[in-house]
Amino acid sequence: MNRSTFPKLALPFWAALLLSACGEAEQTTTAVSSQGGAIETEAQLIARARSIHARVITLDTHADINTENFTDDRNYTQDLDTQVTLPKMEAGGLDVAWFIVYTGQGTLDAEGYAAAYANAIDKFEAIHRLAEEIAPERIEIAYTSDDVRRISLTGKKVAMIGIENAYPVGLDMSRIEDFHARGGRYLSLAHNGHSQFSDSNTGENNNDYLHNGLSEIGRQAIVEMNRLGIMIDISHPSRDSIMQTLELSRAPVVASHSSARTLTNHTRNLDNEMLLALRDNGGVVQTVAFGSYINEERRVFQAERSSELRQEFADEMNFSLLEPDQVATLSSTEQAAYREQMSRIISRVNAAAPAATVADFVDHIDYLVALIGLEHVGISSDFDGGGGIDGWNNAAETFNVTLELVRRGYSEEEIGMLWSGNLLRVLDDVQRIAAEIQAQA
Repeated sequence: MNRSTFPKLALPFWAALLLSACGEAEQTTTAVSSQGGAIETEAQLIARARSIHARVITLDTHADINTENFTDDRNYTQDLDTQVTLPKMEAGGLDVAWFIVYTGQGTLDAEGYAAAYANAIDKFEAIHRLAEEIAPERIEIAYTSDDVRRISLTGKKVAMIGIENAYPVGLDMSRIEDFHARGGRYLSLAHNGHSQFSDSNTGENNNDYLHNGLSEIGRQAIVEMNRLGIMIDISHPSRDSIMQTLELSRAPVVASHSSARTLTNHTRNLDNEMLLALRDNGGVVQTVAFGSYINEERRVFQAERSSELRQEFADEMNFSLLEPDQVATLSSTEQAAYREQMSRIISRVNAAAPAATVADFVDHIDYLVALIGLEHVGISSDFDGGGGIDGWNNAAETFNVTLELVRRGYSEEEIGMLWSGNLLRVLDDVQRIAAEIQAQA
């Protein structure tokens, strides 16, 4: 990797200082120019960016799903109001979407585990239904990096599967192998709330933890994921859990949708110590286009004013805000109506907050590249799960990320690494190490 192509003058002041402090600042600048040395026009730069975007494999590691959008009558072949559909992927040149088997954290008992497992299986089956029954001529599931490249060459889109929260595993560790057989290629041990495997980042605000990091079965799960070839996702667990995971794992890990905490002080982001440990582990952090994770002003606004504005907007609409346990007592029709009204209120709150932009997003990429090296940084959206920013608010706008990277002087090789090469390298390493573990056994 020729890091002299990384343009010092394009860096924000903090990144230049960080490069200097790390001893990596180079006394070179890269003028964006066309052949023959003339300064590149805006039209030429955009054309060059489009050419690069068409050649590299673009991969987004986090797109949430609602299984109601994976039926014969309503599905991703249509122009739905979701941030990801096949038409939007095609319009924006997004080649690979990791669809997420997400389960919210519930009670740590047999009833909770059973409901969580049913939810997970429903989502696995929905993803397979899209790729194998609804639109097999337009999208195919990949299980390896070779699959990704092979499918991309056919012109079809690629689906991969990530599992957000190991809660559906319950206490039956064989389910991890079952999820791997269903196509799961990364798994996080917790989400927003402590699971049976790991503490969550949500414990940080009140210093309220269940395991002080990983539980004993959480440690066993890491061993099992290493054995099977599942990437361990560290995006949602607590800081102690993340550091313990990095010590225990024999294989590189992935932070599937997190950004830099030094720039935006959110518990979902990784601080420098965690990032450097991830680098030493050989892993990759997938910078996430989630507004309050990449723009500090937006984060502060939402932390300080979100509840107040929700109540204000609800009063305007003569709408009563309910606690989660109250929502649970509503009928399914009433719950749907409540969620629709809440969506309107949340949209108004988000619109009132300072905007987060593609430039903010690439600021985080710049920072991460300067701190831990370009080979440890990737890209994710968290579409249909709260993600989306000005300029990249759905899959149809994916080109805008490449355009901003080109503006900042990243080369085609570097852009390819950020979009997919680094993540696929980690997947390869994880699967290679799994094969070695199985051979030793």
